[in-house]
Amino acid sequence: MQTTIQQSFTSSHSHTVSKNTLWTRFINWADNQEENRLGWTAFAIAGHGCVFTILTVAVILLTGNNFIFWPFAIGAMSASLISNLAALPTKITIPILFLTILIDLAIIVICLFSLI
Repeated sequence: MQTTIQQSFTSSHSHTVSKNTLWTRFINWADNQEENRLGWTAFAIAGHGCVFTILTVAVILLTGNNFIFWPFAIGAMSASLISNLAALPTKITIPILFLTILIDLAIIVICLFSLI
């Protein structure tokens, strides 16, 4: 009977510190860019399609036309284009855009180092 009348209660308090990592801050920034969606889409299609992809293809052609780089260059442009045409939110399209530009830059660097 005593346990129903007198109950014991232990309080435990745990304080968690939330860490804002670089990735979390980047995703929050990209999510806040939703009002600039049209500008990001224009940059992804025009900037990536007309500058980065053309530059990547030119470097591939000038450094020996190695076939292994073609699918990566085409895939990078396709991923950027498809994510924008699918009207995905900017917290998805902006990281995809930066990843595809990074892929193009890696292809350019690898092609240039293959000449040495």
